Amino acid sequence: MTAVDDRLGPSANIARAANRVPTWQLGYARRLVAIDLLAVVLSVCLAQWLRFGELTQEVPVYRYIDYAHLSLAIAVFWMSALSINHSRSPRIVGSGAEEYRRVLLATLSIFGGIAIISMLLKLDIARGYLMIALPIGLVLLVAFRWGARRVVVRMREKHGRCITRVLVVGSAPAVRDLTKSFAREAGSEYEVVGACIPGPVRRADIDVAGVGQIPVFGDESNVVGAVTATNSHAVAVTATERLDGRGFRDLSWELEKLDIDLLVSPGVVDVAGPRLKMRPVAGLPLIHVEKPQYHGAKRFEKRLFDVVFSSAVLLCGLPVLLAVAVAIKLTSRGPIFYRQERIGLDGKPFQMIKYRTMVDGADGMVDKLSDLNQSEGGVLFKIREDPRVTTVGRVLRKFSIDELPQFINVIKRDMSVVGPRPPLAKEVRSYDDYARKRLLVKPGITGLWQVSGRSDLSWEDSVRLDLFYVENWSMVSDLLIAVKTLKAVFSHSGAY
Repeated sequence: MTAVDDRLGPSANIARAANRVPTWQLGYARRLVAIDLLAVVLSVCLAQWLRFGELTQEVPVYRYIDYAHLSLAIAVFWMSALSINHSRSPRIVGSGAEEYRRVLLATLSIFGGIAIISMLLKLDIARGYLMIALPIGLVLLVAFRWGARRVVVRMREKHGRCITRVLVVGSAPAVRDLTKSFAREAGSEYEVVGACIPGPVRRADIDVAGVGQIPVFGDESNVVGAVTATNSHAVAVTATERLDGRGFRDLSWELEKLDIDLLVSPGVVDVAGPRLKMRPVAGLPLIHVEKPQYHGAKRFEKRLFDVVFSSAVLLCGLPVLLAVAVAIKLTSRGPIFYRQERIGLDGKPFQMIKYRTMVDGADGMVDKLSDLNQSEGGVLFKIREDPRVTTVGRVLRKFSIDELPQFINVIKRDMSVVGPRPPLAKEVRSYDDYARKRLLVKPGITGLWQVSGRSDLSWEDSVRLDLFYVENWSMVSDLLIAVKTLKAVFSHSGAY
């Protein structure tokens, strides 16, 4: 008996396979019903109380209908809309953006419907009531969902619970890539517990750097037995030449009997969902990858966001800007601002402005400190305990206050609020064609590199995140990164 047979053992018997839907997903979805109900009831009750002063006052809306009946009706339809939009589907719960998008869509559809019905039937519904219920309800729904999601992530990180076990079918390199992708995301839902490699099996395990060894359970003909042996909840099929259309269809039928999810990884790396469009052609589901868009309306939206956001920060933060300037001038010799040439859009140089956080002439000390460089790979120069940083500078760096003058660069069109990290000229000279694509958009004050580890990132991860942003830019992603930046700043992650 081979090692694969030993692993499969008697558990390969299909008859022994039970329902594989993760119980945590079903339980989590049920708890969301209670959470959503609490948010909806609180919002309509608060709206009625704030608008009319009490909950029991019989304020008529239409004939025999008062606001108590209206609030009850809105709550029922609101909960129904959340269910109809599958906002509690086990496929998306705890996934973040998609879950919030469905909550938003359900909420707006309900209040849009109320506005239309009110106009058609000439109902006397107070606008103040709706203007209170809508934002409060939406905020409560998102906040409660966010809190529930944080609990799930904490359970994954600390206790290894709320995990979906995945069996991967594909070539060894594809298994490695998919495993690394799952492991790269903190609190990831998916955990690779085994693999089936089509073709002659000549190995017992696949070694994945930073993760460990993934056991191999034979080829594609052993998938069902491997699912049972590993107690997997899903099967992910990735790049493989041996599994044709008929084999894939047969596999889906076998997994359907076991109630196992079937996932397909198309092998399209670092491309976000909005750029992927499914197009059925001659009975075949083809994935169309939209080209990145940086012109027209999208460029106008980004520039408008940059101007409004930067102007607001500079005006509201003026007292802080003045206080920091005084502190720098009084505690160390040298100019208040530090200007350095960086490379911007299309490789054009510009002078980036920051508060000076190092001693005057720090640039001339780089060669002497080259042996202390702690950056992993690439051309970055980073020292965790840099002796050139002043006392005030350490505080400014800890809270990223030294970067506030860069909003002037944004106003001057040199930079954007969100974008790739602004590189030095010597860094750009060492770029290959892959890394040079970072220059297709303006560099940013913050970006995916800022909210994903900052100085703790390796060179390869920094480039990968920047290119993902370049390839998948959207206004929504800019807003999300701006919000996440606040968390990264206050947690001081990677700031030195």
